[in-house]
Amino acid sequence: MHILETFLLQLEPILSLSKARLHELATLSFIEYVNQDIDPWRLNVNKNSQVLYLLQGELAINHVDGSSRVLVGGSEEAKFPVGSGPLPVKDTRALTDIQIVRIDTDLLDIMMTWDQLAGDELELEASLPQTPEVPDQAKWMRQTEVFGVAKLQNGLFSRLPAANIEEMFRRMELLPVVIGQVIIRQGEEGDYYYLIDQGQALVSRRPAPGQPDVILAELGPGSAFGEEALVSSNRRNATIVMKTGGLLLRLKKQDFLELLQTPLLQQVTVAQAEQMVKEGAKWLDVRLPAEYDYQHLPNAINTPLYDLRKLLNNLDKSQSYITYCHTGRRSSAAAIILLGHGFDVSILGHE
Repeated sequence: MHILETFLLQLEPILSLSKARLHELATLSFIEYVNQDIDPWRLNVNKNSQVLYLLQGELAINHVDGSSRVLVGGSEEAKFPVGSGPLPVKDTRALTDIQIVRIDTDLLDIMMTWDQLAGDELELEASLPQTPEVPDQAKWMRQTEVFGVAKLQNGLFSRLPAANIEEMFRRMELLPVVIGQVIIRQGEEGDYYYLIDQGQALVSRRPAPGQPDVILAELGPGSAFGEEALVSSNRRNATIVMKTGGLLLRLKKQDFLELLQTPLLQQVTVAQAEQMVKEGAKWLDVRLPAEYDYQHLPNAINTPLYDLRKLLNNLDKSQSYITYCHTGRRSSAAAIILLGHGFDVSILGHE
């Protein structure tokens, strides 16, 4: 891994990544050895889906206009991806045994975008007082698991417009927490959306007054909570207590609704939903079991909102889903949770 990171530090625009991002990229990449006379370019099925760098050896590059040139690993020109010049590449040929690295284009673009938005240190530092408990915000935003590449590629933030990302960074607060601290309490009004950067938290619910709390889930770094009450405008339906000390991120309700809910939730009409179901999508009925039993759409899966986190393992991430309820509130809250866990989900709109 150290060898690959050393190579990546010599490449443009990768060398501008933060140390944490560079290490993350190295864990997702590997050095590929290609024999002499082989064309590594032909292995790029979609020429725009990957960037290819020559690390060592000599590579002949043939352009569509008939011109050719030789790229040498370690040279100034080799700091840039093969084919990044003004002339389109027709094919290549290894003049010697070579070493290359291929990197997913979207992966690199996501890393560059988030890293640079988190790197405006002067403005970010001015927006948040620095204390011994709260780390430098720009550095934290590059290192937190909340914005790790897995979350950025498949989670809630993968669909977020760049302008919203930057504004979210400005408005997000860091909250140091201690073991046993109650973050939200069942029955209270919703005020914040939370993300766990460090630590573990327990989710519990009291079924009825006087009954003991039931543990529903344990949340760790990268997990989010609190969205149900914000989206549905209902009271908190569970209690969250810190199992360990740690660090949370939080957004005020209005900031969450403006920056996350509005751009992320995709509503579909009845006609669109029915067509999607014909093409393989599945209905998710997020109402209570009694409501579902009384009446539900054909072949709908009942995943009550209050139990959704427990039922996530029963759902298929390769499957498209359409959430629905009576008013759209519970289905919107469910969609936010599902998006955060990498599901492809739409909401049945109410016309």
